[in-house]
Amino acid sequence: MLTIFTSPKPFRANNKTIQTNAIQSWSLLHPEGEIILFGNDEGTAEAAAGFKARHIPQVECNDAGTPLISSMFKIAQDTARHPLVGYVNADIILMSDFLPAVQRIPWRKFLLIGRRWDIKVESPLDFSHPDWEKELRSRLLQEGRLHPPTGIDYFVFPRGQYQNIPPFAVGRPGWDNWTIYRTRAMKIPVIDATKAITAVHQNHDYAHHPQGLAGVWQGDEARQNRALIGGYNRIFDVRDATWNLDKTRLSRVSPLRGPCRQGRRLAESLVRVLWRFSGA
Repeated sequence: MLTIFTSPKPFRANNKTIQTNAIQSWSLLHPEGEIILFGNDEGTAEAAAGFKARHIPQVECNDAGTPLISSMFKIAQDTARHPLVGYVNADIILMSDFLPAVQRIPWRKFLLIGRRWDIKVESPLDFSHPDWEKELRSRLLQEGRLHPPTGIDYFVFPRGQYQNIPPFAVGRPGWDNWTIYRTRAMKIPVIDATKAITAVHQNHDYAHHPQGLAGVWQGDEARQNRALIGGYNRIFDVRDATWNLDKTRLSRVSPLRGPCRQGRRLAESLVRVLWRFSGA
């Protein structure tokens, strides 16, 4: 069984709808599942009470008041009721294929990740409707977009696997990439479950940050996260998984390495630089 933990944004405007949709979907995965909500932003305590989740308001934060990944991962691993834990971003809807995929992993140590599907959601989903999942999957086929492999929104692993995590700020770039790098460095299997798990990301704005999108990706906290990574060669993503999980089997894959991997990173860097200067 699994304990899911996260740190929600304030439950305001569309973020309230998005996060309520996400957490409600998690609560339906299994009657014995556990959910932990970290932080004390507006609406977090009420959401925890409404979904019978654990609320842990006291979590270590940086100078800007943003919760730290290191603190959340430590507390979750120390206090979770279940042997497996999963950090999931609070805008991700999970469906009935999630838990069976997790339960198919045979190893004592592993990291399960995957790509997400992006879609616009502007209203509460009716989870009491027996066909809510079928209808959402139909919408994904028509409107959804599979996100590039650089976006990583869920991490499932055994309790105790990660110690001494740097003080990354949640919701800022880089910590997810470092986690994959660190797992590979520990020679622990990294599993890409994109073909087995349909994780639904509800598109949102960045109004929670005073500087919006630019503040999230280019502000002081973003720069601090990047400094903690320890170099561009530690920016790993879903393509650096060593195993692939689909609907029927778990198979070994060979991620790019050496010059091929460096070439891919260089090409992506050039694209990002050109995009920023193009004004797009």
